[in-house]
Amino acid sequence: MTRLASSGTSSVVDLSARIFDRLGIDSVQEAMTPRDHPLRSGSGFPANDYCDRRSIQFVVRTDYNGGPMPHRPHSSLLEETVAIVGVGLIGGSLAAALRQRKATCRVIGVGRDSSRLALAKKAGLIDDGFTDIASVVRLANMIVFCTPVERIAEGVREALSGSPTDPSLLITDAGSVKGPICKALADVPNFIGAHPIAGSHRHGFEAADGQLFEGKVCVITPNSSTAQDQVHRLERFWQSIGMNTVTMAPDEHDRTLAMTSHLPHVVAAALAGTLTPDKRFFTGTGFRDTTRIAAGDPALWSGVLLQNSEYVVAGIDAVQNRLESIRLALTLGNTAILQQLLEEGRAKREALNP
Repeated sequence: MTRLASSGTSSVVDLSARIFDRLGIDSVQEAMTPRDHPLRSGSGFPANDYCDRRSIQFVVRTDYNGGPMPHRPHSSLLEETVAIVGVGLIGGSLAAALRQRKATCRVIGVGRDSSRLALAKKAGLIDDGFTDIASVVRLANMIVFCTPVERIAEGVREALSGSPTDPSLLITDAGSVKGPICKALADVPNFIGAHPIAGSHRHGFEAADGQLFEGKVCVITPNSSTAQDQVHRLERFWQSIGMNTVTMAPDEHDRTLAMTSHLPHVVAAALAGTLTPDKRFFTGTGFRDTTRIAAGDPALWSGVLLQNSEYVVAGIDAVQNRLESIRLALTLGNTAILQQLLEEGRAKREALNP
């Protein structure tokens, strides 16, 4: 493994951007573009105050060659018993993925509704269901919190509130915001943050998909005191269900995912919110595809956006600047500027294709 860090030099920023391209999160380039880059100068395209103050830390394989990231072979799963707290779409899909890849792994579901856990067990996703998280600690080798992000830190504390914890127990999560969670649990040596970048606008374990994580990226966010062998253990866990793993600082994760995950939901919701009833009949695939993720659970997404509000607001500013540039080009009737802006968007979208 090689750890790369950006100090703001253009060569490292370019390298970072290329690697992010390979990970399928190309839109972060917008936030990384230097202030004096040609795309930011002239033609009424405003610069963003925060865009040239970035530092990026992540891990890439030493055999990285600049080409498309190959599919990582499945690692063997070392965990004999995995407890999943929150058996919804993500938790249910994780359970299904474990079922498909290692039938001997015992999967325990933890939740607040015993009837839902019973249904998840009947569906074959979990072996047992518990409503008391503290009672599960002594049973599991690993606990994965798949609850809403605002409840994860509290849930971990509750889990550890009982009898002394086995030092070998590894606790992680699947939350899409990492900074607040990792900060709140910085004194918990058993915890390492993680974010499998996979999901759907659907919810509930009824929508569980054992292939949901296949070929996707999982970001792991250890702190400076995390034992490296535990980081490798967590990497192997996510790799065992088909994911590629990347290590980033929690704050850098939140800055990046604000642009590539959280902001798209805001934009989709804003666009969908402009639709009036008399226009519904005229919506085609363009409108429906663009606003698909706006169908996500509002309660879940409110928690995500509020937990990462600083970087989401910065992302909204970036989109507003881009919209203002397009608006200005239209107002001035400037075809060249308009085509340039549209071409930049087209090229970046095309770069996401494999």
